[in-house]
Amino acid sequence: MKYLIVGLGNPGSEYEETRHNIGFKVVDTIAQTGEASFEVGRLGEVSTVRFKGRTLVLLKPSTFMNLSGKAVRYWMDAEKIPLERVMIVTDDLALPFGKIRIRAKGSGGGHNGLGNIETVLGTSKYPRLRFGIGDDFHRGQQIDYVLGKWSSEEVANIEERLTRCVEAIQSFASIGLERTMNHFNNT
Repeated sequence: MKYLIVGLGNPGSEYEETRHNIGFKVVDTIAQTGEASFEVGRLGEVSTVRFKGRTLVLLKPSTFMNLSGKAVRYWMDAEKIPLERVMIVTDDLALPFGKIRIRAKGSGGGHNGLGNIETVLGTSKYPRLRFGIGDDFHRGQQIDYVLGKWSSEEVANIEERLTRCVEAIQSFASIGLERTMNHFNNT
């Protein structure tokens, strides 16, 4: 059984260690765990790992955050993966740093990547894992904060939170979305 795990982010070295690219960082961690590497494919970088008889197709769209839906749709079709076996991994300003929130559906909440995916897929009913990046910025500074680098305190704690995300995604692929939400939400 195949699953598509999409980490949202922006391509390019200038975005590599920014809060907005946590989705890329999560799928990079899954690939490292499975000793896999990414290859440039159509509309993104792709890797494949196996976990308990499941195949996880990992995608880092090259379309930039605001056009992520095009890459998601292409890889769903190319790999013949239904929507219920897709997990979108993204940053969330409304959650404290490192907090994970997994949902089966929901609005984009002002997140342009999620909004574009919803537009392209024609639905907001798709699994997503939101990684809290906090909201420690002054009014009018949201873009600088989201596209900013992690603080030294965040860097010191991010590996443990990335491991927790990998465990949640492996759980999604092995025991399903409902049980995964019950176990991992608010951790």
